Amino acid sequence: MSEQTRLLVGLGNPGAKYEATRHNIGFRLIDVIASHFGAPAFKGRFQGAFSEFRIEGRKVLLLKPQTFMNESGCSVGPALKFFGLPIESTIVFHDELDLVPGKVRVKQGGGVAGHNGLRSIKAHAGNESWRVRIGIGHPGRPDAVAGYVLKPFAKVDDAWIAPLLDEMPRLLPLLLDNNVSEFMNQLHLRTAPPGEKAGKKAPGLKSAEPKTTGPKSTGQQAKPAEKPDAPSQPSAPSEIKVEDKESWLSRLFQGGNRS
Repeated sequence: MSEQTRLLVGLGNPGAKYEATRHNIGFRLIDVIASHFGAPAFKGRFQGAFSEFRIEGRKVLLLKPQTFMNESGCSVGPALKFFGLPIESTIVFHDELDLVPGKVRVKQGGGVAGHNGLRSIKAHAGNESWRVRIGIGHPGRPDAVAGYVLKPFAKVDDAWIAPLLDEMPRLLPLLLDNNVSEFMNQLHLRTAPPGEKAGKKAPGLKSAEPKTTGPKSTGQQAKPAEKPDAPSQPSAPSEIKVEDKESWLSRLFQGGNRS
């Protein structure tokens, strides 16, 4: 494992008023990571709440900017400068409007998609940080975004938030090594709903049911095939009475041939 120091930044707003809001999912992830690895209590530093720990020889720095979201870069920039770290060593955890609730994506750099915290980091420290984007969904109208991100999650969101907060720290070593594909695969397997975990049947797999060439079953028991009627045998001529014989011969010779 590389021993490069990594700076993990969770984005959010300070104060109890914002703790449970959608915009503060980054803070919550940093908190569970700190708890999982037994990091010391957070202290005020770099205009933020700061802590650190080691994992397999690597130093991991934790930072929750206390500048409010729009000025997050004022905290991240000085931290990177103090430790002599490049922006590429930073992993930012933040909410993402453009992903459905519970969907997680990881990327490096790119556009900020209107996220003011990312915009501030870009302005003060650079744009090539790694980003763990946590989907919170979109309210549907641009004018509703501000109110939406500053409201608490809906009760239904607990179904994906709890597994995410539980599994993210366990998979952190993969993320620290930039093993993004394995991180994403494992996170999906551990947090996706049961129906998504099972997935669709792989292409090319055939059903184990035997093929039939006859008509489809209707659910009724098939009737046994009827045997064809045997050809009828000519019946033995019945005995002709003497009086009938004479009558028949008389008509035959009297009538003659008919055209």
